[in-house]
Amino acid sequence: MSLISSTEDLTALCDRLSRERYVTVDTEFMREKTYWPKLCLIQVGGEQESACIDPLAPGLSLEPLFTLMDDERVLKVFHAARQDLEIFLHESGRLPRPLFDTQVAAMVCGYGDSVGYETLVSSLTRARIDKSMRFTDWSRRPLNARQVEYALGDVIHLRAVFEKLEAQLASSGRAGWLDQEMAILTDPAQYRVEPEEAWLRIKARSRSGRFLGLLKELAAWRERTAQERDLPRNRVIRDEGLLEIAASAPTSTDALAQLRSVSRGLADGPLGQGMLEAVARALALPDSALPRPPHREDLPQGLGPVVDLLRVLLKMKCEESGVAQKLVATIGDLERIAADDAAEVPALEGWRRELFGADALRLKHGHLAIALTRDGQGLRVIPLEDSER
Repeated sequence: MSLISSTEDLTALCDRLSRERYVTVDTEFMREKTYWPKLCLIQVGGEQESACIDPLAPGLSLEPLFTLMDDERVLKVFHAARQDLEIFLHESGRLPRPLFDTQVAAMVCGYGDSVGYETLVSSLTRARIDKSMRFTDWSRRPLNARQVEYALGDVIHLRAVFEKLEAQLASSGRAGWLDQEMAILTDPAQYRVEPEEAWLRIKARSRSGRFLGLLKELAAWRERTAQERDLPRNRVIRDEGLLEIAASAPTSTDALAQLRSVSRGLADGPLGQGMLEAVARALALPDSALPRPPHREDLPQGLGPVVDLLRVLLKMKCEESGVAQKLVATIGDLERIAADDAAEVPALEGWRRELFGADALRLKHGHLAIALTRDGQGLRVIPLEDSER
């Protein structure tokens, strides 16, 4: 059983892995009862060996692993890396780099939108993933040999997946496409949660400045409280409760306790006091300091059919080139392109513009047409001369 539980053994492992061209990485964590993910197990693998690291082992320092994650000479390979990267950033204050995310690479190579690990392993290696322990409580100790073997399977299969995707990217000349996506994933700003912006994630019907000011203060208070107490946001108070408090703006414990979403015990305690203080701060704001409603970009009348045509073109281009549509453009991107030739969307930049964006603008302005093929079994793009328009 390859389970690392001492700093000495971890240092030796990371020293050996630092000589590898790449390492595959995965984590097991729990988050149901906490704000921050609780790291329970780390799996790493090189071309020659793989091991599990027990971050819960007494006295174990993860600094040798973090040093390896910092090593620019060694490529770090993850699948669907975002949550794993968030954990590394929280635990070490740094993000692993350079990075290769096999889920994103699979989208570039035409395996579909956000393809799952099991599906990708099956497609590329014909191996079958053991699902028997997918609901294991990884925080319980001791771990048995079967659990460790199961966890190691993730980074072992990931080696073959990575090597096949790397070869496909090289043969298609699309390695640079992936580099742009990895630059986004390794930007720490992607993972920071600013309490002052938490209100933007809550769906509010009212567009009143005063209501939104209350909601902003309350949401920021909840975010800070959840972080400090390491509790899920909804364990502090649910979104519906914040909306109710913002709508009623209670200024006393009794008024707060009258609300359906706030019990008397909650209102009387420190959380209730925090809510009332947030309300007081919001009510004291001058009108000029109140937040404005998030901007809604309503589609100009008559552009609906243009968006529909752009969707057809996007599907055609992605099927033709073998790239996942989600990676190229969203419906929101298409709406913005339909309304504005200079829309600031990824689809009009870099490789996406070459693949789709330039032709999207040509279609929009009548320089391209979409027609059925002669047999009626497909679609084709037809360039139009000025005399034809």
